[in-house]
Amino acid sequence: MPTGPDNIAQLLAQGQPRRGRWIWAALLALALAGASGWAWQSQTTSTGTIRYSTEAVAKGDLTVTVTATGTVQPTTQVEVSSELSGKLATVDVDFNDAVTVGQVLATLDSTKLAAQTANATAQMASASARVTQAEASAREAAATLITQQELSAKGLGTRKDLVSFEVADERARAAIAIARADLTLAEANLALVSADLEKAVIRSPIQGVVLDRAAEAGQIVASSLQAPVLFTLAEDLTHMQLLVDIDEADIGKVAVGDAASFTVDAYDGMAFPATITQVRFAPEITDQVVTYKAVLSVENPDQLLRPGMTATAVITVDQVQAALVVPNAALRYAPPSTASTSSRSGLLGLIMPGRSAAKSVATGKSLWVLRDGAPVEVAVSLIASDGRATAVTGEDLAEADLVITDQTTGAN
Repeated sequence: MPTGPDNIAQLLAQGQPRRGRWIWAALLALALAGASGWAWQSQTTSTGTIRYSTEAVAKGDLTVTVTATGTVQPTTQVEVSSELSGKLATVDVDFNDAVTVGQVLATLDSTKLAAQTANATAQMASASARVTQAEASAREAAATLITQQELSAKGLGTRKDLVSFEVADERARAAIAIARADLTLAEANLALVSADLEKAVIRSPIQGVVLDRAAEAGQIVASSLQAPVLFTLAEDLTHMQLLVDIDEADIGKVAVGDAASFTVDAYDGMAFPATITQVRFAPEITDQVVTYKAVLSVENPDQLLRPGMTATAVITVDQVQAALVVPNAALRYAPPSTASTSSRSGLLGLIMPGRSAAKSVATGKSLWVLRDGAPVEVAVSLIASDGRATAVTGEDLAEADLVITDQTTGAN
């Protein structure tokens, strides 16, 4: 059955029982009350005052940075071990000692190695003497063979005697080859034990400073399975490096040559300059977070920085000068669209027609500028952003223009 106004009046006019008329009257009263409330609310909203929050467009420089954390490390750090097993006879350096290339750090007990070296030396001398002996025998056999050949040529010797002297000459020459091979073997054995004797003296491979020492005189060193680390050396500490982890969201902004500054907890308020020298391709995954290692070169002439210090670096990835700068909130703002009326059927639609408002979404490619009290959309091109403000260009945008960042509605 239709439920228009005429139908409602007709129903009320009909001779219905008193109870039915009372119910219909109550429903009508409630509907009228709701319609009045909606009309009052609609009127209040429509007559409210819109207040815009604005900021002036500034002209200046914008610096885009990336923040990363890491540790200060020596440019070159070497762990010195022992290639031989044995007992440490002496330890010649301590923590923080400056060392040069080839300087003795520690020595192993070399009593056994010295005896082996002496034995190998004697064997080499014996082999050398055998070579001399074999060469003398070979000269004798050669001379005898020549004499026998001359006699045989004159018919004074037998064929059997000539063959015998020829074989003796060949044996003498073979004896020389054997003696020389034995001498080579003896020389190799002497070189081997001499190398072990040299390795008993542990020397510094670099010029630098002793960061750590894990060696004591009398300590037994066993290098059969894994060479023990006895000393940790760092090269010149006046030139160091900072290893930082760059988030994968920022790695595309960072490049070799970017300037940076960093701070450490040891020196409040002091910033140290650095420069990126390497950005590694290999990812590092920790707790499902992907980062990439960047290496920064650091000058440390006063040696204030020490290996292992935790640092927070701010890397400058872009700089824009003399640009129009607006707050990022202005790029996120868009005025709400005009409210629309939606139809409702039946009695409720007759008394309370619906209203809806679509929410506008900012495109990030335009700004709303307040001109003569009304918002005006201005197209812009983005240059760079530091997370709080953005440098932009636009033909209809000028310095000191008021860009809208938000709006509120209040009663008059």
